[in-house]
Amino acid sequence: MADFQWQVRVYYEDTDSGGVVYYANYLRFMERARTEWIRMLGFEQDRMIRDDGILFAVRSASLEYLQPARFNDLLNVSVRLVKRRRASLTFEQVISRQADDGDTLCTGLVRIACLKADTLEPTPIPAYLLEEIPDVD
Repeated sequence: MADFQWQVRVYYEDTDSGGVVYYANYLRFMERARTEWIRMLGFEQDRMIRDDGILFAVRSASLEYLQPARFNDLLNVSVRLVKRRRASLTFEQVISRQADDGDTLCTGLVRIACLKADTLEPTPIPAYLLEEIPDVD
């Protein structure tokens, strides 16, 4: 499966006093892109909580900040599944500037775990969802 791509514009509220994107906001951008990836597969997270009693939560994240994004930049956030396990998914994500140069600004490796919504205990990803999630080489 090809990388999923999602665009986001940097708003003033995303920046710090130096005019660059505050470091924690890169995690927000990655989260939104993964949410859109799940939506693209045909699933809504609020329905999974309500109907199946499951949710996804970040288990671990490792980011490398390479260059700053600035106010009004149009960013491209990619999502690539690199590991699929019974109760977790691991993604490589890249945030780049949409401008002509396409500079890579931030890279990340994010692992999400499937949890029971009521107890927050790990649980296997439901079969109906795994059928739609591509296998990883």
